[in-house]
Amino acid sequence: MHSTSSKYRKPKGRPSKRRAACIRNLEKGKSACSSSSDSKCDEISTGAVPSTSDGAFILSIAVFFFDAVSQYIVESVYIGQKFFQCIPGNKIGFFNVLGDLKEIIKLDLINPKYDIHKYVMTIFRRWVEHHKEEQLFCLWFLYKPIVVFIRADAVKELLKHPKMYEKSPFYETAEYLFGKGIITSPVEKWKPRRKSLNPCFHHDMLKIYLEVFNAYSQQLVNILKQETEKEFCDIRKPLTGVALDIVCETMLGFPVGAAKDTESQYIKALEKLSDIGIEKLFKVWLWPYVIFRFTGYYREGYPCVQLFQDLARSGFNRRKKEYLNKNTTDGSVKPKVLIDVMLKLHFESQELSEEEAVTEIITFIIAGYETVSLSATWALFLIGHHPDVQAKIHEELDKVFAENNDIYATEEDLNQLVYLNSVLMESSRIYTTIPIFGRQAKEDIVICGHTIPKGASCFVAAYFLHKDEKVFPDPEKFDPDRFSPENSAKIPEGAFVPFSAGPRNCIGKFYAWMELKTIMSYILRNYTVESLDSEDKIVPEMKIELAPSTPIRLRIRPRKSSTL
Repeated sequence: MHSTSSKYRKPKGRPSKRRAACIRNLEKGKSACSSSSDSKCDEISTGAVPSTSDGAFILSIAVFFFDAVSQYIVESVYIGQKFFQCIPGNKIGFFNVLGDLKEIIKLDLINPKYDIHKYVMTIFRRWVEHHKEEQLFCLWFLYKPIVVFIRADAVKELLKHPKMYEKSPFYETAEYLFGKGIITSPVEKWKPRRKSLNPCFHHDMLKIYLEVFNAYSQQLVNILKQETEKEFCDIRKPLTGVALDIVCETMLGFPVGAAKDTESQYIKALEKLSDIGIEKLFKVWLWPYVIFRFTGYYREGYPCVQLFQDLARSGFNRRKKEYLNKNTTDGSVKPKVLIDVMLKLHFESQELSEEEAVTEIITFIIAGYETVSLSATWALFLIGHHPDVQAKIHEELDKVFAENNDIYATEEDLNQLVYLNSVLMESSRIYTTIPIFGRQAKEDIVICGHTIPKGASCFVAAYFLHKDEKVFPDPEKFDPDRFSPENSAKIPEGAFVPFSAGPRNCIGKFYAWMELKTIMSYILRNYTVESLDSEDKIVPEMKIELAPSTPIRLRIRPRKSSTL
């Protein structure tokens, strides 16, 4: 797999005089070593710098560092003064090093045990509320401007603009987890890679995946049967296990046994990586890899990353042997899992190296499993609070499946579940699984009358965008009719983006939605659910995805028409 660390980029253009002098000094030191005695070179190789060059060496490093930092600050402040004074938000000052990050950092320093995931949501809500009449506003993190988009018009322009396909540099903080896969890769690499990987989610492949969705949904029904005898069930646990096995089965061709093992090492590893990811994003001192590498976060996270590297490599090698034994280059054997498509790209068109394939497998597993499990968790939580909505879902399911709770769900069946589809979309609006995602401007562009300068990071605050009361009146109310076929057509473009939008949207959105509808259809064909915790008690927290801060307790009981 590609290196999981964030790499610093070499400065572009001609170096400054101070930097050039620094480089000459370093080169002189290197030349001196080359011409010196072996013993002196040995001394340097063990970390001891000759005393005659101590001062020059340290001074060179200090000058180089000061030059880089000062240019970074001056250029950032200059850009801020030139472009961002007209964008709503706090104004940057030269001595305001932390910018808007100071609220988060201050709390973390005062109380390190405070749950940063909850606090980030609180702070973001405060920022959005303060600028609720604006299309967008600006935040500052370490002299770096971040433009936050919170209204449909601005979001539409942002996601469709051809110079806004680049992912934000802040995604580099997740490279230790995803590597340089399709989520984090620069646009020049993403474009051909997206084109190559699109067949992995072609309609023909989705029909194959649907068989897996059905099999594991039925397994989930059986797992939940024992929960009907209990007072309540922490519904997220079984959903997470089944979703992880589904994504592994469809990607690799085999499960990891997470559905039947609530203490699965893979689930624990993913939870740990999710926690580390948000800590790394908002604790700015962890951004440089040279610092992060020597922290407890890295030591805890590395074995987790290694676990999934080994899993992906094992799956690739297993299918590779089968592929070569069957000699499938004549096209007679059709792909059955996602990795089969990657093997064709690897052997037939050389569009994907083995390392790149492993990286993409890890990306799809990590990004895919929790999106569905959390979406189902939030949906069941809301359905459990609204018996009238649940009754309508049951009525629709009984009509489509003729009250046969175990019947295989076909694509045609899923397409007929119009009301369930509306319920899931409304649930995704209220609890947006991917609460925020980012882009970077490749050149100066104008959006809603504001000039966004080249290099600026732009984030769509989807969770708050979906609460715009001008588009969704009474936004905290759960109302599936907002997404009825006739009402969906009235929602402005850019107002609802649970899977992003535009050319760089989520490559697996149809996969995820088909899986979600299949799972929900099986659960609600067989059971009724009742939420035992109020909506005020379950506070969402921002990790890599939007998760409940405490377990969601559901009372699950067999339906009267169920054969269970």
